[in-house]
Amino acid sequence: MGTIRITGLSSIRQAAEEFLRQTDGVSVYAFYGSMGAGKTTFISALCDVLGVADEVASPTFTIVNEYRAADGRPVYHFDFYRIEKLSEVMDIGYEEYVDGDGICFMEWPENIEGLLPEDALRVRIAEEDDGSRVISF
Repeated sequence: MGTIRITGLSSIRQAAEEFLRQTDGVSVYAFYGSMGAGKTTFISALCDVLGVADEVASPTFTIVNEYRAADGRPVYHFDFYRIEKLSEVMDIGYEEYVDGDGICFMEWPENIEGLLPEDALRVRIAEEDDGSRVISF
């Protein structure tokens, strides 16, 4: 689909706006990237653009945080880093989240690859040598 470069925190909101414009209609986003690549930071910027009023933080221990976009849509932020068994994901009602009417942002989806919906948008975040980030989708 596309590629977006983020040269610094000052350009992250603009990048998030462009990303959402280009991916309009997607409801499940799977973010791949190494530790420290900026997955949580970019998801926070996406939530800001969507008008989420709550503070966005990685749900490392709770697996999912629930927010509300300005238009009332639910926004779900998952972190599957600590998942050891797929049953842990099913126990939180995973299917209801991904089949519902909200937007799902997922960190560490490689840990639940077999559960990702076919239409999930796979997004890669890579850190460049100059510190910039490249978002590929």
